[in-house]
Amino acid sequence: MRPIVVLVSRIRVEEKLLLGELERRGIPVEVLDTRTAAFGMERLDGRYRGALSREISHTRNLYASRLLEHAGLRVVNDSKVVALCGDKLLTTLALREARLPVPRCMVTLTPGAALEALDGFGYPAVVKPLTGSWGRLAARLGGRDAAEAVLEHREALPGPANQITYVQEYIDKPGRDIKAYVLGGEVVGAIYKVSSQWRTNTARGGHTQVCPLDDDLVKLLGATAEAIGDGVLGIDVIEDRDGNRFVNEVNHTPEFHGAIEVLGTGLVGRYVDHVLERLD
Repeated sequence: MRPIVVLVSRIRVEEKLLLGELERRGIPVEVLDTRTAAFGMERLDGRYRGALSREISHTRNLYASRLLEHAGLRVVNDSKVVALCGDKLLTTLALREARLPVPRCMVTLTPGAALEALDGFGYPAVVKPLTGSWGRLAARLGGRDAAEAVLEHREALPGPANQITYVQEYIDKPGRDIKAYVLGGEVVGAIYKVSSQWRTNTARGGHTQVCPLDDDLVKLLGATAEAIGDGVLGIDVIEDRDGNRFVNEVNHTPEFHGAIEVLGTGLVGRYVDHVLERLD
């Protein structure tokens, strides 16, 4: 039986669970650390069944997936989904083109331009990096003084991508966000990420509760997955205090250790089922 390549750098709880489930099913794997791997240009489809990418670095994930696709392997998630989800602006454009509800946003190509435009856009607002997770380098701007300090810092960051300034309206939430898990277009579960802080990431101390899947939420999640493409997706949805929902971000390599605490370990089996279906 040909092994499955598993792309990783750090092996977290999620990767241990997935590797354990593959081992339990007798599926051979070859773990490939993207930090030390060297990729030739030869075809690999005769040697491997396909690949599962759990690489946490967006850049390494994107290029490693594309290299394996060039070598003839199917990768879950594929490089197109990784490229789209890994860039918050590209994700927003795809969601808007699908006429899905997203937070009101603004983009400038320099931090200085954002500072001037924010007076008309309105405060409070949230500024985010184009790539990244766990809420890192995201900042809530309560007014012009905060904006000047944050945007001056962004202007000093190296790399042209850091100059592109993505700003969202700040949505007053009921102390929680929704994280939903969609596999191949099928909604398999959702949780509330609950926190007294404006960033509800579990990596920042938020805790999880089961989120009921009502018809409107399932419809929104299905339409979001259709706009993004086939894959394993973690979809972040924001609710305002009136109950209106907005698709905030879509993760291509979602964490789920907090989710299985309340949803159960069946999520891991469904994840592996999806991978094997796509690689067959």
